[in-house]
Amino acid sequence: MDVRKSYSEQGNVSPAVPEVTGSNNLSRLLSIVLIVASFTFIGYYALRAVNTVTADAAVKGKQFQAVFLTNGQVYFGKLTKTDSSYVVLKNIYYLQVQQQVQPTDKTSSASPQVSLAKLGGELHGPEDVMYISRSQVLFWENLKTDGKVAQAIADYVAQGKK
Repeated sequence: MDVRKSYSEQGNVSPAVPEVTGSNNLSRLLSIVLIVASFTFIGYYALRAVNTVTADAAVKGKQFQAVFLTNGQVYFGKLTKTDSSYVVLKNIYYLQVQQQVQPTDKTSSASPQVSLAKLGGELHGPEDVMYISRSQVLFWENLKTDGKVAQAIADYVAQGKK
């Protein structure tokens, strides 16, 4: 008897050790790759969903927001619906620059006067709400309650102006 003969040639095939073929290895490898890819995909999107903050959730409703537009305008008010195609701004104020047309003294430099204006008193009589295309908003910020603009709004309201 040749000692070099394999167990299978001798008829002594062990059932505990399966015979491994090339196609069987390939299917196992594909299964492992698919499982790892699936867990990676699911994990990535689960973490992304947890770390995503919606713009609506970032708006502090008790505070005013400053909305900066692509045309250089800045409006202050209560911002809502920031996750839609149009953002809504209510209770609106804006800065109004008043500069003297002709200075009284040629040596003095006329510095412009900046004041806060409430939307609604303009010639065209707009309502106190704006629907702004989201594409026109560069960014927005929550205003601190002790900031100059928030204080000017509080003073305006305290004077009973509407």
